[in-house]
Amino acid sequence: MSPARESEVDVLIVGAGPAGVMCANALAMAGVNVRIIDQRPVKVAAGQADGIQPRTIEVLQSYGLAERLLREANQMHMARTNRAADVTAPTARWPFEVTLHQGGIESIFLDSMKAHGVTVERPIIPTSIELSTSEAELRDPTAHPVTVALQYLAPQEGESDTEIVKAKFVLGADGAHSWVRKQLGIALDGEQTDYIWGVIDIEPEGDFPDVRCKTAVHSHNGSCMIIPREGDLIRLYIQLADRDVLDPATGRVDKARVSPEKLLSVAKASFAPFRMDAKDGKFDWWTLYIIGQRVAAQFSVQERVFIAGDACHTHSPKAGQGMNASMNDTHNLAWKLALVLRGWADISLLKTYEFERRKYAQDLIDFDKKFSKLFSGKPRTDDNQDGVSHQEFLDAFQTFGLFTSGIGVHYAPSAITAPTHQSAAAQLTIGERMVPHVFVRAADARPYDIQDVLPADARFKLVVFTGKVTSAAQAARVRALAEELDRPGGFYHRFGHGAPERVFDVLSVSAATKEEVNYTDLPKFFRQHWSKVLLDDTDLYARVGGGGYKRYGIDAERGAIVVVRPDGYVGAVAPFEHVADLDAYFAAFMVA
Repeated sequence: MSPARESEVDVLIVGAGPAGVMCANALAMAGVNVRIIDQRPVKVAAGQADGIQPRTIEVLQSYGLAERLLREANQMHMARTNRAADVTAPTARWPFEVTLHQGGIESIFLDSMKAHGVTVERPIIPTSIELSTSEAELRDPTAHPVTVALQYLAPQEGESDTEIVKAKFVLGADGAHSWVRKQLGIALDGEQTDYIWGVIDIEPEGDFPDVRCKTAVHSHNGSCMIIPREGDLIRLYIQLADRDVLDPATGRVDKARVSPEKLLSVAKASFAPFRMDAKDGKFDWWTLYIIGQRVAAQFSVQERVFIAGDACHTHSPKAGQGMNASMNDTHNLAWKLALVLRGWADISLLKTYEFERRKYAQDLIDFDKKFSKLFSGKPRTDDNQDGVSHQEFLDAFQTFGLFTSGIGVHYAPSAITAPTHQSAAAQLTIGERMVPHVFVRAADARPYDIQDVLPADARFKLVVFTGKVTSAAQAARVRALAEELDRPGGFYHRFGHGAPERVFDVLSVSAATKEEVNYTDLPKFFRQHWSKVLLDDTDLYARVGGGGYKRYGIDAERGAIVVVRPDGYVGAVAPFEHVADLDAYFAAFMVA
């Protein structure tokens, strides 16, 4: 066998599940030198996680991937509690969940990565990881302080089965039993619950009328949940009794004691008197799990090795959060890595990954404890007044809607989230994602949702709401603002690295109508490309658009500047007269 190969890389990702491929794709699109390895010889073919929440659809859209997802997946609009909407999030652009097996979702990312020259290398496992103790090396973003030894499980004939990789950064996206987390000695804080569940994916046969709705069934035989899937598939979550699955000698779950047929027989008892069978007796996929609710004590070591997804938080799958939390972890991390690697941001920016996502993970576990208890409880009856009432379950389902949909995720104040001038855009919460709304393009009156002009391209978006530029006084304020933003000492040029359009994307939104203004009426700084000027007006048929200033709580007489982070979250807002506060905002983490 030939000696071990040696190589260098900017980012090495261990694990090609949802968190890993989200990160690899985002970094590949940003031009980062990234590699991703996985121990599985092939990608997931069926089963695993399957639910995509409304906010995650918006995130995929920011990478240009939502169209394929919506085409291939099942859409889940109604929850069978009392014919309620499945999603209770008023500002959701896509107010429904979609379901598609994990392999199908991963394929969307794998194909996008391939178009950018990155493929998953398999089957490979890491065998050792070592982090430099040199403070100078750890603080130098051009250094390679992480050394990882890789073992190829199926090497080509004559090639070494080992490789030594020197990396600037490493991401452990290697699941709940994360090797990376264990090597770093990071503890998982939390507890294992007593709730044991089985999962089967089937094409159903029977007379239950709500198999194409998200349905929660509470019965004396246990709880059951239906998640409709792509094609004719459905997923059944089935609550199990300890005696069904635990090995009496060890107290551990013993999968050998259960079969998919046995799981279905338990479900049948819950659905009675309705009939529920698997078509042709076939099972597409099945598994067992005990709900563990844990959060890693830290999400990174020295801002050089990170963990994401199931590696840093575990919880029940029934609220459809797992894959969403995982992908949004690395959506949050990827742009920060890209800016640091380009030399545009200080390495301290990476501290905000743990600050933002660990708080979210803790909130997720707190929610999951309440939801799992409700879901796993027995129904309330005359004989069991301590049980869960239908109304309690429905109330919780709707109360948690903003959280479960991802729409209500709120990042606390930090270097990249500055709520100082919240009143200038009162309905556009700083620390939350940019609320979708349709505006029309000034040059051709084509309607656009604002999210579609804010792609995840590692650039900050400066969305300048110019107000009513038909007023001479406001037009003068807009001209003065353009000069202020374009001055050599301001943040735009100071942190623009000689080509500020690569760091900042400037868009303007006028409160004037299409009859009142041409895009050329705005100062050149606010129309760096003809497509970058929008109007808060309806389209030519008055079907969509208009009312955006009101929706965002922005005064059309005064205007406002909105800074949207590369991940689509509002980072800061400023009145025209407070550009100095934006200079300070970017100076806190950007590098000149």
